[in-house]
Amino acid sequence: MPCKTLMVHLELNGGNEGLLKITGDLAEQFQAKVIGIAACQPIPPMYEGTMVANQILAQDRAEIAKELATAEAQFRTALTGRAIALEWRTSITYASLADFIAEEARAADLIITGRDIGGSLLDNTHRVHIGDLVMGAGKPVLIVPRGISALPMDHVFVGWKETREARRAAADALPLLTKAKHVTVLEVTSSEEAAKVRARLGDVVTCLDWHGVPADALAVSSERPDRNALRQALRDRKCDLLVAGAYGHSRIGEWVFGGVTQDLLLDPDFCVLISH
Repeated sequence: MPCKTLMVHLELNGGNEGLLKITGDLAEQFQAKVIGIAACQPIPPMYEGTMVANQILAQDRAEIAKELATAEAQFRTALTGRAIALEWRTSITYASLADFIAEEARAADLIITGRDIGGSLLDNTHRVHIGDLVMGAGKPVLIVPRGISALPMDHVFVGWKETREARRAAADALPLLTKAKHVTVLEVTSSEEAAKVRARLGDVVTCLDWHGVPADALAVSSERPDRNALRQALRDRKCDLLVAGAYGHSRIGEWVFGGVTQDLLLDPDFCVLISH
């Protein structure tokens, strides 16, 4: 299915320039509509009912409204004339910001966001937990790191594991894979499993070829942890985009991404398309 509607999440008071540049490039390539989205939590009403508390809450709401208006202006300035249509959605809510964006994702084919900005003990009002967004959206999420303003698609990697999530990610990524100059399906494995891995990677390559995506397979033998070997392989081969499946064990608060820990996928050196 082509990407005809993109949803881009803007960080309030943040650097969205590279994110919006890539969104505009994709909108032009796919002749797509773009929905901009931003959200913030107000400060908790700890002393609600007093005059001072009401003034503080009103000032906070006014400041958030100003930040949202600034983000909308940035969105429209960057994307007017680049997308088929533009739409803007916002929320000021005490609920999870990731949940709000995940619910709104029903309107889009692809979500585009920056990395998780993290939080603090004192203020999490602007934070969107990207891991929660990935798990809840039901749509692929493209994560654009700070400092990256282009997605050249010269070399795209599909990080493979024999899981449902990896198969889902490869399918979700097809619209982007068709734009790539070179696609490699990569799996990190032990030397004992290398022959078996090469055989199943061959099946993935054949499937992609039937979709008009020429690709090759690469089984990297390593006795090191997956994340270290995978990161090094991607750096050595100048990865522009990594496609990966995500699954989580939320019961114990542990995030697992196809055997690769979240430091690579949620705080990457390159763009990452994650699908659950």
